[in-house]
Amino acid sequence: MRSALLSLLSAVPVAALLVTPAAAATTAGATVPFTSYEAEAGALGGGATAVSLTAAPTTQYSSPSLEASGHAYAHLAGTGQSVQWTNTTGAPISAITVRVSIPDSSAGGGQTSTLNLYVDGGLRQALNVNSKQTWLYEGNNNYNGNSQNPSDGSPRVFFDETRTLVTGTPIAPGGTLMLRKDSGNSAAYYDVDVVDVENPPAALSQPANSISITDCGAVADNTPTNGAADPASVDSRAAIQNCINQAQSQGKTLWIPAGTFYVKGTQGLQAQGITIAGAGAWYSTIYRDVPLPNSTPLPALWGLTSTTIRNLHVDSNATSRATVDGAGGSMDVTGTNWVAEGIWTQHTLSGFWASGTGGTIRNNRLTTIWADGANINNVSMGNSVGNNLTITNNFVRGTGDDALAINSVNYNDIDGTRVYYTPMANAVVTNNTSIAPWGGKGVGIYGGGGHRIENNYVSDTARYIGLGAGRFGVNGNDLLSASVTGNVVVRSGGNAYNQGQPAFHIGNGGDGQNVGVVDRVTASNNTVVNSLYDGIGFSTSTNTVLQNNTVTSPGRNGIVISPPFYPAPSGSATITGNTVTGGGTPYLNNSGGFSASLSGNSWQGGGTPEAPYGGTPAAIPGTVQAENYNTGGQGVAYNVSSVNGTANGYRTDGVDLESTSDAGGGYNLGWTSTGQWFHYTVNVATAGTYTVAMRVAAPSAVTNAFHFAGTTVSVPATGGWQNWAIVTTQVTLPAGLQTLTVSQDNGGWNLNSLQFTGGGSGNLAAGKPTSESSHNQAYASSNLTDGNQSSYWESANNAFPQWAQVDLGSAQSVSRAVLQLPTSWGARDQTLSLLGSTDGINFTTVKASATYTFSPTVTLTFPATTQRYWRVSITANTGWPAAQLSELQLQA
Repeated sequence: MRSALLSLLSAVPVAALLVTPAAAATTAGATVPFTSYEAEAGALGGGATAVSLTAAPTTQYSSPSLEASGHAYAHLAGTGQSVQWTNTTGAPISAITVRVSIPDSSAGGGQTSTLNLYVDGGLRQALNVNSKQTWLYEGNNNYNGNSQNPSDGSPRVFFDETRTLVTGTPIAPGGTLMLRKDSGNSAAYYDVDVVDVENPPAALSQPANSISITDCGAVADNTPTNGAADPASVDSRAAIQNCINQAQSQGKTLWIPAGTFYVKGTQGLQAQGITIAGAGAWYSTIYRDVPLPNSTPLPALWGLTSTTIRNLHVDSNATSRATVDGAGGSMDVTGTNWVAEGIWTQHTLSGFWASGTGGTIRNNRLTTIWADGANINNVSMGNSVGNNLTITNNFVRGTGDDALAINSVNYNDIDGTRVYYTPMANAVVTNNTSIAPWGGKGVGIYGGGGHRIENNYVSDTARYIGLGAGRFGVNGNDLLSASVTGNVVVRSGGNAYNQGQPAFHIGNGGDGQNVGVVDRVTASNNTVVNSLYDGIGFSTSTNTVLQNNTVTSPGRNGIVISPPFYPAPSGSATITGNTVTGGGTPYLNNSGGFSASLSGNSWQGGGTPEAPYGGTPAAIPGTVQAENYNTGGQGVAYNVSSVNGTANGYRTDGVDLESTSDAGGGYNLGWTSTGQWFHYTVNVATAGTYTVAMRVAAPSAVTNAFHFAGTTVSVPATGGWQNWAIVTTQVTLPAGLQTLTVSQDNGGWNLNSLQFTGGGSGNLAAGKPTSESSHNQAYASSNLTDGNQSSYWESANNAFPQWAQVDLGSAQSVSRAVLQLPTSWGARDQTLSLLGSTDGINFTTVKASATYTFSPTVTLTFPATTQRYWRVSITANTGWPAAQLSELQLQA
């Protein structure tokens, strides 16, 4: 059955009404049964003013313009001030929703008032408005808190929404509607953000084979709530639950007729395997009334398993997202093939918190929600899976956390026990509209794999990323694949925590944690317009494809790898066919360890993509000349803070090159400084450990001068810029084509060349017998010494600590251990120590426990020690709840 909420003849994409330029957004966003008129675009009268955000925020705190849709609103502060629109919908208007802010009361807790509605110049009715479910304060160390004390200062949560059926004759096409502050409207001012106008269909009739909640004793109370419950209302919770039980036992539909029905107290409603139907979201309301202040943990109002629910309105008296203020979720959902459609939810903790398999959230309205609008996950109601879940064609505005989220949880600690969950797979988020979340993202993609996020419209985030693909915190699953296509992100990003967050973000760092793997995100044909800071930002992530996206007029820069507060010490991406216009620098790569392959982007001006100098990769074993860094230009093949070179006769972009007096002549790399880096494409003949002899010169010694291939090099004092010496180190390289990045950590030295020799395995552990504390399935420790990096050892799950060891057959001197994971895996951190023993019983610590990032190789060096048995002990792994290694190499 099609939702009554969405059964208008003239439904239009809301995105087309709200985006500039509109042409960029016509295919993105939800199709909704109403038209939105922005107040700042209306006809202002009587001295009313339009207030707009004029610059990106310079503090982490909020403001009314920051939280408004369009980042602007109409301010009515004096008697007779008004804002007016003409009905251009082509249909009558019989219902309106006004998003408006009025002042808090002096002591906090809000006030009630009215605002007059005029139709065709005549007073039609007074609309009830209030500030009882707005105005929280963040000063006095309450940032992101729920203080309702105005003396704390730094307010947020300004706008609420009031919905009203127009009394009398509907507003005809071509007619006018006006909101005006008259002498009887008692609030000091009215900040009008937007109005939604529509002509909802008549209430639906009770379906066949159904049981009405009124038959079980539920009693409607239609007194307007206006921010608080009617104290004279009747509690219908027991009657509704009794009716649910009867519907379940009799195989009937539960019918909720027109009217407002109260569920009082701290308990919710539970249903399984039935259909719950209302007369329409304008007519049937379930209102949750929690006694305040509340000290009892609150379940969701609805706890639904394998259930279809449609066509009703949910509201509550919660005054913040805190339990003490009555916040509980609207609908917790799980099971199989469930459906939630045609629901309009307001003032609850969340709209949908949903897990299971094959469920769908569609055609809903979620406005003024304290936390998430719709969060699909793998934990709701104790379930452990979240597969093939869909969020489609929903309208979300004014949430206090993510408007829409895919939330794949790895584990939760429950009553002292760590509980693990199955990573989510194949979530679909399509054609939704997310507007003005004041405390979260427009769309958040957190972990799992196989997700598809298409044709969503996101605008006007107040403080956070508009569209983000990553992982949520330390207990979230890695994000292992996602397709993000055709989305439009407008006026998004924000300055929460003074971070200057990008409008569209790809990489780890969800929830402020720079952890986890983000791999194989394909982002194509997305449009980012008027971002408050950077348009698209990358933190650590691998195998990203950023293709054919458009960034227009970013507030700071266009596409940035490692923007402020979003580090990318490693990672990889293919960036091709993207267009950046306006703003600052079109493209920046602030990371020496993030490899980006660029081609066909607007800022490249038709130039060639990154390539090895001279067209041929340098061979290893062999010598890599410092002057032969890749071609491709600034931010692509190299990153320099200034251009100083004198050797442009050798190559036109010889940014830091000069003629050298070193043996053999040619050119050296100079003018080194912190943060600069250079790429070299090489072809490694054989995987193994190579000795690298580097020709360096420096007037004074430089500690930690540069790093490459996981090795940091210090440069000794050689007596002058052209007095050359050799410094050696060892690096372990996989076979084949790859990019080496020489990253300058401290300046004051010159580099002429890097000569790679050796490359034999030198691996004392090759082919030697192994043992382990445990293994999972066929992933035994024998894989550690088979020379195949694709095979691996994996211990039993959820049973740290775990260990694996190799027996060299006799005591041998070792000074280096190389630990690897498969090259196809994303990066992960493991906490481990290295132990040695001469008898296999008594072990000593060779390398103390520490956390290492596998991407995919970790090299441990230590003073040479002679042992027969070598053991790696692992106590934690961010990538999987078990110990994992593919190769354990030991070298003299």
